[in-house]
Amino acid sequence: MFSPGGFDATLDRWTTLGVYARIKILDHLSQKYMCIVFDRRETGQSGGRVERVTWAHYVEQGRGLLEHLHIDRAHIMGGCMGCCPAVAFGVSHPEMTLSLLLYWPVGGAKYRINGRLRFAEHLAYVKQHGLEQVVSLARSSGKSFGEDPRGGPWVSVLRRDAAFADAFVRQNVDDYAQLVTGMARTLLDRDTAPGAEPEDMLRLNTPALIIPGHDASHATSAARYLEECLPTAQYWDVPVDQQTEETAPARMLEFLDSVERR
Repeated sequence: MFSPGGFDATLDRWTTLGVYARIKILDHLSQKYMCIVFDRRETGQSGGRVERVTWAHYVEQGRGLLEHLHIDRAHIMGGCMGCCPAVAFGVSHPEMTLSLLLYWPVGGAKYRINGRLRFAEHLAYVKQHGLEQVVSLARSSGKSFGEDPRGGPWVSVLRRDAAFADAFVRQNVDDYAQLVTGMARTLLDRDTAPGAEPEDMLRLNTPALIIPGHDASHATSAARYLEECLPTAQYWDVPVDQQTEETAPARMLEFLDSVERR
């Protein structure tokens, strides 16, 4: 389960964040399935590495976790920004993917614009104050990259890993700026759902269920785009206010059960 929460994708987001707290999806899924939740790299208790992070890096973390647990195949679920690595996982490792369950995929023009502005705000802070001040800000604040972009995408690791922070401040600032600029461009590269190329998704026959959101970060158009690109996708065309604890988990379990019966 690739967690929701944007760049603060900690495992607890499945039970504490907005709609996920409301529909209690983890409570319902775990009654029948083993649910593997984890802090995505650069968040929570997971580590990180200063590099131009791509969706493939997030996929590799998920694949490595399944291999560590000796699990050959799994249903792959994503929530919010977690839908991006979930789809990318399905494309890269179809032999490991029983199905794709995509809840409120991120995407849309506003999502791309706001996401790139977040990276730009971080780089402006670095240019004005330097990397040392980024570390100081991380240590003095409990805020995530999404809550305070000045701290940057590695803020969680800077806060709790002294060795990582020491290496962070010794970087060449210009090289760092280029790396972050490239990261923003490649993660937020389209005005629809990022994560995998349409030509690759169109060749994927993995069963998929798409449940749309409808706001500035989770454009309904992004969910429709995934429906268009995933040949065997089921699209649950239900408004957000009708996605309740009674209806949403039941629809997901119905889908998963149908896949199991194939």
